[in-house]
Amino acid sequence: MGLSLDEQKAVDRFRKDVVEPSMTSLVILDFWAEWCGPCKALTPMLEKVAADYADKGVVLAKVNVDEEQFIAAQFQVRPIPTVYAMFQGQPVADLTNARSESQLKGILDQLLAKLPVQPGGAAPAQDVGPLIAMGEDALAGGDAERAANIFMQIAEIAPDNGAAQGGLLRALIAAGHLAEAEAVLAELPEALAKDAEVARARAALDLAKDRPADDELAALRAGATADNPDGQLAYATAAFAAGERDAAAETLLAMIAADREWNEGAARAKLLQIFEAVGLEDPWVAATRRKLSLVLFG
Repeated sequence: MGLSLDEQKAVDRFRKDVVEPSMTSLVILDFWAEWCGPCKALTPMLEKVAADYADKGVVLAKVNVDEEQFIAAQFQVRPIPTVYAMFQGQPVADLTNARSESQLKGILDQLLAKLPVQPGGAAPAQDVGPLIAMGEDALAGGDAERAANIFMQIAEIAPDNGAAQGGLLRALIAAGHLAEAEAVLAELPEALAKDAEVARARAALDLAKDRPADDELAALRAGATADNPDGQLAYATAAFAAGERDAAAETLLAMIAADREWNEGAARAKLLQIFEAVGLEDPWVAATRRKLSLVLFG
């Protein structure tokens, strides 16, 4: 996903120490360093307030900026101490300027009055719909790496969400991480593996495995003549895997028009597999299905 091993470990630690607790609790996130004098003065007050508010669902998490430089960089931490309030994985307030106990408690009281903090309880159900839409927008915009990161975070929050898992798989495929997509798919529980969005991603993964090199695609294109249906099918399969879905669809439609029963309807079956991989609600699929209907019934 573009991260080094050390960076990924830092993300994992942050997820465990901050993000996961913030699903139910309000986390006071303190960025500090051993050499920071104001940090040492602030720490006792943060610890006392966190202890006083523990039964209200407030916890304290500390990040040493020297040891966790990658995480500090993601928050664009410059002066320290820097203190945030975190809830459900997101910063909800900057607490840096609350340097007295009364100031900090006042802000916490306001946050607790507005947020569904559940001390000691199960994480409240979170509407991940907007996050999924964000991931889909990134994927549609061609930023597959960013989409994969978004869907990965959603899958951490809602591991049983089929749209999140399917989106993660499709983003990994679009980014060329086929082995990672296969690993994610293999680890899904049986019930989730049957989800419609996961099935769509599985179809996309099966097709992506047929992606050829450029010279191979050119050779397949040259061999996709009307008198060579095997060559046409091979070209259509490779063309879709290479991102040329219009060429793939036109080739398959021509095959169906010429002989819809060839090889037990192999061309139509391949086109339906492409529809599933792209998504039945996709405008391109709708337009291509209309063309297929004209070929079959026009």
